[in-house]
Amino acid sequence: MRRAAAPLVACALALLLAGCGSTPSSRFYTLSAVPPPAGAPSMLAVVVGPVTIPAAVDRPEIVVAVGPNEVRLDEFNRWVSPLASNIARVVAENLVALLGTPRVAASSITLSADADYRAVIEVQRFETAPGDAATLDAVWSVRRFRDGKVQIGRTTAREPAPDKGYDGVAAAHSRALARLSQDIAAAVRALDSPAR
Repeated sequence: MRRAAAPLVACALALLLAGCGSTPSSRFYTLSAVPPPAGAPSMLAVVVGPVTIPAAVDRPEIVVAVGPNEVRLDEFNRWVSPLASNIARVVAENLVALLGTPRVAASSITLSADADYRAVIEVQRFETAPGDAATLDAVWSVRRFRDGKVQIGRTTAREPAPDKGYDGVAAAHSRALARLSQDIAAAVRALDSPAR
C-alpha cells in the first residue's frame, strides 16, 4: 500500500510545484496627469474631493468590460492605489496647470479652512475595454466657499485605447480625466469672474 501511495504523492508534489512556478506576476498601473495648456497665474486655493466611484470598480483589480452586461476582474493587472484617490490626485495635478496655481490639493475631508473652492466628483461610469476605449462619465460640482455659490456639470468622455495592453487603457483614462479637469477648471474660472 505504501509503495502505491509513494508515486501518487510524488506526482502530486510535482504538479503543485509546477503550478506555483507558472503563476504570472502581477502588474500595477496608475493614472497620470496630462499636461494641459497652462492657465494664467493665480493664487486660488482649490480642494478636490471627495471623489466617489461605482462599487463595481472600487477594487485593486482592473475591471474589464467584456460585453454589455459582462465584466471580468483581471487578477494580475491592478491599480497601484485606490482608484478614487488616484482620480482625485490626477484631477488636482491637472488643475494646478489649468488654473496656474500651486494651491490645489486632493482631499476627502468635507471642509477646508483656507480653500476658495471645492470640487466634488461622482464618477458614475469608469469602463475599461483594452483594444477599444476607456469611458468616463462623471457628475461634478464646484462650490465657492465665501458665499456657497455652486456650479454643477457633467463630463462624459470616451477615449480610444486601440492597444490591447493595460498601459494604453490607463493612458486613455488619464486623457478622459484631463477633459474632466478642463470642465472643472472652466467652472472655477466662471465662479471666480468679477461678474459672479
